[in-house]
Amino acid sequence: MQLKSFGDQRRVDFVAKGVWAMKFFSDEEYRNFVRKFNDCLFENTYGIESNDANKVKVYGKDFIGWAQPEAADDSIWEDAEDASFKSPQSANTVRANQDLREEFEEAANGGIQSLALGALDNSFLVGDSGIQVVKNFAHGLHGKGVYVNFDHGNQKSASKLVHSTPKRALLMKAETNMLLMSPIAEGKPHTTGLHQLDIETGKIVTEWKFGKDGTDITMRDITNDSKGAQLDPSGATFLGLDDNRLCRWDMRDRNGKVQNLATSTPVLNWAQGHQFSRGTNFQCFATTGDGSIVVGSRDGKIRLYSINSMRQAKTAFPGLGSPITHVDVTFDGKWILGTTDTYLVLICTLFTDKDGKTKTGFSGRMGNRIAAPRLLKLTPLDSHLAGVNNKFRNAQFSWVTENGKQERHLVATVGKFSVIWNFQQVKNGSHECYHNQEGLKSCYCYKIVLKDDSIVDSRFMHDKFAVTDSPEAPLVIATSMKVSSFSISSKR
Repeated sequence: MQLKSFGDQRRVDFVAKGVWAMKFFSDEEYRNFVRKFNDCLFENTYGIESNDANKVKVYGKDFIGWAQPEAADDSIWEDAEDASFKSPQSANTVRANQDLREEFEEAANGGIQSLALGALDNSFLVGDSGIQVVKNFAHGLHGKGVYVNFDHGNQKSASKLVHSTPKRALLMKAETNMLLMSPIAEGKPHTTGLHQLDIETGKIVTEWKFGKDGTDITMRDITNDSKGAQLDPSGATFLGLDDNRLCRWDMRDRNGKVQNLATSTPVLNWAQGHQFSRGTNFQCFATTGDGSIVVGSRDGKIRLYSINSMRQAKTAFPGLGSPITHVDVTFDGKWILGTTDTYLVLICTLFTDKDGKTKTGFSGRMGNRIAAPRLLKLTPLDSHLAGVNNKFRNAQFSWVTENGKQERHLVATVGKFSVIWNFQQVKNGSHECYHNQEGLKSCYCYKIVLKDDSIVDSRFMHDKFAVTDSPEAPLVIATSMKVSSFSISSKR
């Protein structure tokens, strides 16, 4: 229903085959309605009555601030604000008077399936039958380079790639190699192996299998060891995720040698990890700058793992009732962005330990002074316009790979919309969106870029492509037929 409440107007808006506004005659009626609505929402979501004892049961006593945000310690959000933003002259994020300007548009050779952005010279549009190399510029992706056909070179393994669309592309080894992962069955992400493509020769060099203790296993997602790991020329490891597995794969054999590819299909070496016996139902994961791991689950839980252990999560944030379909984390590990079908959840991982030190939830147990999350939502009207079947997908922070740089924007895709939030504004507790709100703070201040077709992916280029008069690197938006780049200009 995407219900949005306006306390100062005693009004709620919601979606039900159209957009409705309902106004109340007195403050008391309005408040009773909102309270009752939230109780019903809790009961529908968790199947138990909405009372304090049950809220402790659902969220855990450390997370009672999630159930009663009024009681939560919000100061950590304010502390986390970068001091450099406090000075009046650095209005360096997207303000209302800034425009998104389309710079380039490139047509693609057939259906784009995914976008692999590079931080060096090139980025890659992964399509049905091959990969289009495009050049990275300060104003976006422009100018086609070579087109790599999947059936080039090694016929046997490449033919499999053509017939099964690679859904996931991961750059490695200073962006000279790409791992391509295709689902075995339509509609399910799981797969038993992946193809390694040498981008410079355009050939599939290896077809890898996932195996543990002599048995084939599946993976549902892969990601780099850390935020900037694709830039490492010697990188030979990457992370893998399955419904109940989290692990690191190594392309070298147990003795650290490069494997002989002439023999049968080489098996990736399970370097470290854990198989969980009970249903963790992992869905997605991401890494910080130092290689800490955040994992989102079907029950909405978000778990944080330190660099040292994949067995025991340091922190597990409770679910808000919706599966996490995609997750991202800032380079410094202080902020996590989870995607659900109807809202985004932004979590601050900072806490103060017993010695008064500020740490993130990746490095220690957060105790009970845990800030409530904030939600990012579409207004009922935009949600209606986006269409009934269009869900939020792939919410990402802008892309930073060095210490001391702060991500400035968040972007998510929903149908034909690319939706952009100013990160600083979302963090600011006195921001007008949050006035008169009850429950978790929800931010509705965003910009929308509307495309003619459904958007495959939208994400920001690497921070180094931010030109001097722009507060942010270009935003790249791919539909299945073309890719467009938008710059954020500071001029009116």
